Amino acid sequence: QVQLVESGGGLVQAGDSLRLSCAATGRTFTTLFMAWFRQAPGKEREFVASINWSGRSTFYADSVKGRFTISRDNAKNTVYLQMNSLKPEDTAVYYCAADRSSGTRPKDYDYWGQGTQVTVSS
Repeated sequence: QVQLVESGGGLVQAGDSLRLSCAATGRTFTTLFMAWFRQAPGKEREFVASINWSGRSTFYADSVKGRFTISRDNAKNTVYLQMNSLKPEDTAVYYCAADRSSGTRPKDYDYWGQGTQVTVSS
């Protein structure tokens, strides 16, 4: 089974940047599609960004396009989410997810991290 551990969340002010990391265990990391989701209090878990196994194809939610960048380092079994120009509406628990195929729905992913809190104050 694949295990995912997120880190890098914290409390920042609007306009600041954060980089989230997701470290994966297992031998199959290079074959996995990776994604970031987020969930704000009282809201559904929503898609943020995804990246394919090679890192050459990425996809972003409209709400974060141009501000967030997803990347992966297969040698380190790690996926990153660089978040720039953060807004209060970005406040949420951010989850790393993995699967053998791509998607933009939570149900598309079999493996999940525990989440890391990102809070953006105004």
